[in-house]
Amino acid sequence: VSRQLKEEIRRGFARLEDPLAGLLAMLESSSDWKRKGHSLGYCIITELQLWIKAHPAVPQSGTKLKKLQARVLGMLSQCPANLLDPLISIYQLYTADRNYLLETVSHLYLQGNYKEAAILSIKLKLQPDQDVEKMCTPLLLQDKANLVEDYVAEYPELQRKLLQTLDTWCEPSFNIRDITRPYQGLSRYKPEKFNRRVLSKLVFRLLERFNVDPALCPNVINQRHLRTLNYLFYKRFVEKTMTEENWGDHIQSTVGENRWLQGQLVQLLLRHCDARGAARWAQHCQVPPETLPRAVAEELQRLHIHHRVKEVTKADNCESSQKKDYYQLPIPRENIHFLQTWEETLQCWEKVLQPGQVVGVDMEWKPSFGMVGKPRVALLQLALKDEVFLLDLPQLLQQAEAGGEKEKLPHFIQMLYSDAAITKLGYGMSGDLSSLVATCSALKDKEKQMQSVVDLLAVDKQVDGLSPERGHKEKGVRPPEKGLSLLVQHVMGKPLDKREQLSNWEKRPLREEQILYAASDAYCLLEIYERLCKDPESFGLGSDLAESLVRKRSKKPRAKKQLNKQEVPPPSGQECQGPRTEAPCPPAPISPQEFSVVCDNMLQGLGRYLRCLGVDVRLLDNEDDHRKAAEIARQEGRVILTSGFPYQTLRSQVGEGRCFSVNCSEKAKEQALQVLRHFNVQVSLSDIFSRCQ
Repeated sequence: VSRQLKEEIRRGFARLEDPLAGLLAMLESSSDWKRKGHSLGYCIITELQLWIKAHPAVPQSGTKLKKLQARVLGMLSQCPANLLDPLISIYQLYTADRNYLLETVSHLYLQGNYKEAAILSIKLKLQPDQDVEKMCTPLLLQDKANLVEDYVAEYPELQRKLLQTLDTWCEPSFNIRDITRPYQGLSRYKPEKFNRRVLSKLVFRLLERFNVDPALCPNVINQRHLRTLNYLFYKRFVEKTMTEENWGDHIQSTVGENRWLQGQLVQLLLRHCDARGAARWAQHCQVPPETLPRAVAEELQRLHIHHRVKEVTKADNCESSQKKDYYQLPIPRENIHFLQTWEETLQCWEKVLQPGQVVGVDMEWKPSFGMVGKPRVALLQLALKDEVFLLDLPQLLQQAEAGGEKEKLPHFIQMLYSDAAITKLGYGMSGDLSSLVATCSALKDKEKQMQSVVDLLAVDKQVDGLSPERGHKEKGVRPPEKGLSLLVQHVMGKPLDKREQLSNWEKRPLREEQILYAASDAYCLLEIYERLCKDPESFGLGSDLAESLVRKRSKKPRAKKQLNKQEVPPPSGQECQGPRTEAPCPPAPISPQEFSVVCDNMLQGLGRYLRCLGVDVRLLDNEDDHRKAAEIARQEGRVILTSGFPYQTLRSQVGEGRCFSVNCSEKAKEQALQVLRHFNVQVSLSDIFSRCQ
């Protein structure tokens, strides 16, 4: 708006005896202000708002103001969202009679203007006097979950009521059509967005955003646990990639004493085992005999402890015979140290924090299986040439806190990562570091100080002949190797045994299999690094591996949520010498037309937003398995956008940098900005809506 026009508007207000009444008269006789965007009406209203601030005597009170407020409230149903705040401020609507405000909102609601009613309620803070289920139901049917979140954002009691309502709708016996029936004629109604799966995801998002106790939503939690059970049965009986003890730990912790889940467990056991196997696991999980099917109950009566031990021993012998097919630790068992005291840990520090040291670093945490909360590191593995240290982080943190030394562990970790004379090796270190920050909040933003960190994930896709299909063909029986296991197979000849990967790493004592797995995961990084440095050309790498790694380093560490942008400084120490060069610039800028993505089904809002900006987007349907994203990405050369647990699975199935984890707690606009910045996508005015009909 030109300065001349602004000055003319302000002179006009100064000449009016009653500027507030004058503005209303203008609005009532014109329709220009009803248009979205910066219309002349918008300009006049915002200038009056500024003018009033400079002339405090103008605002009115009493009967005259109430009459003006009544006229304004009658116009709000036609008011664009960007004019609400200025009009509320100018006419002091927050001082109007509350009952009258509620009636105005109710009138909007009855006219079917649900979005407008909700927005006005938020602006005037009317939510405590409204029925949260009534206000939010039509918004959810119109796929306006973000507005629902804003509606309850400042009111914990309404958050709980909304969550309890959503949980009731997710009860298996509840008929969702009972909710949708009154809204059959609703404009912009999206029935495909209103089902138990979508509602369940919304519940988990709200639980995490508002930090509400998940026990408030038993139906959603039970359904999530049931999906976990199905996943565990698939891993154990179909993929055969979990040991029996590991599987049993998770089954027991998932089911607990929940009678409904115990019933589901028995049904799954009967589907995958015979009656005797079902009885053995029912006994192991302490399922009440009276709840078992007759055949299983009879087997349970005949089951003696001798038979159970015999069965377990047989299974263990079978599994141990397979170990020769996997990578084996080249150091003796007595050189693996499980550290639970600070006295032991200080001795570990002295060895690790030596100039020129090369350290393999890995971390383990209990898998969340999609439950609320960020994973907290339960075990930190540090591998040196001759020994491996396994640090029991929960125990060490507890001891440090009890001794008033909360900064003790973060201080050690920061010293390790910031020391340029020590080379730290990892695989997918950004994900590990974000979990470490969730465990030790004192480490937040410390990743900016990292030096001499080598992420072998950056080398992974450069290695010749490295693909999941190759590993699959060689073995024929096991699922194809992927991620670090595939790299180990290619470089060392045998893959990692990943059957303990999804262990309950918080349970103590750790099983022997867990200790060996954790040590192998860290130690194999040393062997891979040494092999690649000795003979990089035989693996299709440049003769100077250090230079190859530098090319993959980002100029600045990415935010912790951007898990697939790896920071890989050149290594230090004796194993691999090479000139240090400056980190390259961010990726070359590209236009939205050159950027194609496939969005996982929990990011459909992000997908639609990116499409509006001209990006080539494919969206997974709600019913699609997450793995379909990898198929589409490989076939069509797209980048995968996903979030949470599926990221760990999907990123190993596509090339490096072709899978990106988005912060699911952010709104679509913030998610889109995160994606555009990460891939350096430059949006111009001509791109906006270029793909829309």
